[in-house]
Amino acid sequence: MRRTAPAARRRPPGSPFNTPEIPPEPVEQFAAGDRVSHDKYGLGRVLAVDQDEAVLIDFGAATYRIASPYAKLVKL
Repeated sequence: MRRTAPAARRRPPGSPFNTPEIPPEPVEQFAAGDRVSHDKYGLGRVLAVDQDEAVLIDFGAATYRIASPYAKLVKL
């Protein structure tokens, strides 16, 4: 006997379980010279931006290239 996947349950329009979809947060834009903070590497300064795909950051002790979506990276 073959089992099928259960169908997704549709909620009535007035249901309290209907929640609006939350749009994803926009990817932060960086420019050369911006000060940033990273959870692992600490404070740094953006040296270069590679077409919104990656940023090159100088953290003092080392320079790292961090790819988009820039997890754990915050502009100060």
